[in-house]
Parts: sequence; C-alpha cells; structure tokens
Amino acid sequence: MMQVAIDGPASAGKSTVAKQVAQKLGFVYIDTGAMYRTCTLIAQLNGIDFSDEERLLQKIRQSKIVFRTQDGEQKVYLDGTDVTAAIRTPKITDNVSQVSALAKIRYQMVKQQRDMAGEMNVIMDGRDIGTTVLPHAEVKIFLVASVKSRAKRRLLDYAQKGIKQNLTQIEQDLELRDFKDSHREVSPLKKADDAIEIDTTNMTIEQVVATILDKIEKKSKKLI
Repeated sequence: MMQVAIDGPASAGKSTVAKQVAQKLGFVYIDTGAMYRTCTLIAQLNGIDFSDEERLLQKIRQSKIVFRTQDGEQKVYLDGTDVTAAIRTPKITDNVSQVSALAKIRYQMVKQQRDMAGEMNVIMDGRDIGTTVLPHAEVKIFLVASVKSRAKRRLLDYAQKGIKQNLTQIEQDLELRDFKDSHREVSPLKKADDAIEIDTTNMTIEQVVATILDKIEKKSKKLI
C-alpha cells in the first residue's frame, strides 16, 4: 500500500492535481481542506463563533462528514446534505484558517483523516499532510506558486461558480492566508524535509500531474 501526501499554500493546485492523480492510479483521494471548510460551515450554520473551540468541537462530534464520488466528481456531505458548493463560498474561505488553527479541531480532523487512510492506497492533500497527518507517506509533494498566479486561479474558480471577486483583493487575502497558515502554533504549513517541491507557477495542470505520476512511479520501483 502507498500513501501520497500533497501539501502547499492555498490555490497552488493541490486538490485539482490530487484528484487527477488519484483517478489515474485508482487511489482513494481525501481532501482534508474540504474537511476544515466543512467544520467552518458547521460553525456558520449553528451560529457558533469561529474562535469558539469547545462549542464547535462538540457540534463537529455530533456531525458526520462524508466524501462520495458521483459522476466522476467528489462531493462532500454533511449529515446527508450535499455541501460541496456551500464550503467554497468567500465567507467560508475567509474564516477557514481561523477554524483550522484550533488545536482540538485539528486533532479531531487528523484522527478522522488517519482513519480514512487506513489500509489502502491513498492520496491526501492539505497543508500538514507530510509533516503531521501522514509523516511516513512514501511520496511527499510540496506545491508552490506565485501569489499572482494563485489569485488568477481562484478568480477563475469563483467566476465559474458565479461569484464576483476582485483580483487585487484575492491576492491580499491569499497573502494573509499564507501568513496565518505558516505561523499558526498547531501543525503550520511547512514543507517536510523529504518532500519534493514543485513550482506550478508556469505549469499546466497536465504537466504537474505528469510530474507527480513520474515521482510516484520511480518510488514504486524502489519499493519493489
């Protein structure tokens, strides 16, 4: 069995790439970012302050987050309701860093993520997969990209969802998100010592996927 960890800052292309790599290899894909976004949505839906760790933890323990693949697309369900679109709104994006920085929330999610990984071939993406969640993963990838290129990707993503946003504001939001993620006390965004760094600024999704598949293939041959 093989575990592949893909880490990196917001909008570096982690989820898109991880999904395609998992599909090509027949691995199980686990989007940890979606899990923290769902926790943030739980707070919003229940009128819980994003910093209220105890109340939020209690509600999360009473909730069930499930990933399902439908028509080739991964959907996120919260207590049986499809929240795939709801967790990608600007309100959730603006507050997920605060929620994901809460120690007890991270502990709860990491436990669930490790349970999900289990005894199967898995690709998991996030910000602390290679350092905290799956520290013994056979392949660790760290994606980076310029703030401007990441902002353009996020702007396009919002446009496809019918959400109007300003490019300059998105750049500022990403810079703030990067700072929060890399300076939080619990499991900060950090490249694992044995991770392979890939700068996706001037690469297409297809090129990034091909590069990662090549790294996985080479590692697989070494393990045989």
